[in-house]
Amino acid sequence: MNMRELLTERYGKGHLSYSSLKHALTDMRKFDLYMRGELHKEGDALHFGSLYDCMLLTPDLFGDRYVVIYQEDVLEACSKETRESKRPTTTKEYKQVVEMLSNGKEIVKESEYNQALEMIERLQKEGLVDTYLQGGEAQVEFNLDLGDVPLRGFLDYLHDDFILDSKTIGSTADKFQWDVRSWDYDVQAYIYMQVFPRDVYYWLIQEKKPPFYPAIVSCSEQTLFNGEMKVDTALQNIKEWLSTEPSEQRGYGQFEV
Repeated sequence: MNMRELLTERYGKGHLSYSSLKHALTDMRKFDLYMRGELHKEGDALHFGSLYDCMLLTPDLFGDRYVVIYQEDVLEACSKETRESKRPTTTKEYKQVVEMLSNGKEIVKESEYNQALEMIERLQKEGLVDTYLQGGEAQVEFNLDLGDVPLRGFLDYLHDDFILDSKTIGSTADKFQWDVRSWDYDVQAYIYMQVFPRDVYYWLIQEKKPPFYPAIVSCSEQTLFNGEMKVDTALQNIKEWLSTEPSEQRGYGQFEV
């Protein structure tokens, strides 16, 4: 069987992604959980990054996915008893009203929405939106075999001349080079450039603290090479894992420093 068939037989889905390859670099047990759909990563940073990307790249879809909840609207729908309580936002009624107003959509706090707006306004003021986010396609999906490797994913922005990946960062922009290594963004860059060969790969990064400093970061050939080496290692780990009986699989690391 080829890899797509092996993955389908083991996990019910026949493709790999950036996230699955990233996990396979460090912890095959984690890779296994991810492929089984049992590894859930949720957090404020992930939520805000998705919100920001939607508002920046696909603003027309914002209303289909998100709803901004304003505290005054919630309190207006609550009883007098809840409004006059010491902590109205922690009451059962307040939470029930929020759930009702959300109507099944993902809830966005007013502060989050305003922060994302201010960040995007800074990008527009610097001319980055007009320069890098015009004439291409946002949120491009792919699902194909690259050689014998089945890959699926989404890239943020595809232009005829370049690929652009949007990242909000909690640290300062000058430390992004370390983020590329620690978060394996080089793996993501290598995969996307193999699927959609382009002249250059960019990261559009922006600090999440005022004044929301943005930067355009070009991916170097060395970084793409590093990503290729990581992908090769991850695939070796995955192939060995899939060819080993579950009772004999080992999920610990071995390395030298």
